[in-house]
Amino acid sequence: MIRKKVASVQDALQGVANNQTLMLGGFGLSGIPENAIAELVAMGVTGLTCISNNAGVDDFGLGLLLQKKQIYKMVSSYVGENDEFERQMLSGELDVELIPQGTLAERCRAAQAGFPAVYTPAGYGTEVAEGKETREFNGKMYVLEYAFKADFSFVKAWKGDEAGNLIFKGTARNFNPCMCGAANITVAEVEELVPAGELDPNQIHMPGIFVQRIFQGEKFEKRIEQRTVRQKS
Repeated sequence: MIRKKVASVQDALQGVANNQTLMLGGFGLSGIPENAIAELVAMGVTGLTCISNNAGVDDFGLGLLLQKKQIYKMVSSYVGENDEFERQMLSGELDVELIPQGTLAERCRAAQAGFPAVYTPAGYGTEVAEGKETREFNGKMYVLEYAFKADFSFVKAWKGDEAGNLIFKGTARNFNPCMCGAANITVAEVEELVPAGELDPNQIHMPGIFVQRIFQGEKFEKRIEQRTVRQKS
């Protein structure tokens, strides 16, 4: 059995360079590959195009890369919690492509499956569809969206084994699965890494064939993006 385990996050990010396109899993602050992001900050790589559901917050997630001006372009569907993102976008420092969330997921899945493009009804008749091919199917109009092309995909899972098989927990099972195998190299960080064969095959969400490198993260924060509490009576 092929072992995908690497010793550290530094080994996992070998080959990451300036001006590359990266996919990063997660939804809000749930299930983000925070160890990989921290290492990207430490590496100081710049000119990055980041494909992610969100852009983190000012002091966590992709917000850390934005603070260091390491991101050239963001491809996202939700970016509402990051003041630095807003400032860079409005000032023209940051190139931004906002796309419907379902389209983001489908473009990831198309890349994962090896499909060059997909047709989706989302965005037809709006500025999202401007300059794109459209086509009618069964009386309904669709927009052609191309699969993403990325150098690396960084995902986070709860548990994995040395063969790269992954189990996600809760909300972390969002964009992480569809980004596995959707780039040239997929790197998975896990909270718990076990020997191959220890996971119940019936519980595995993503088979190791979609993962090239896996490592156990050293630190994970369990942040709540927006906390709402009841007033004391």
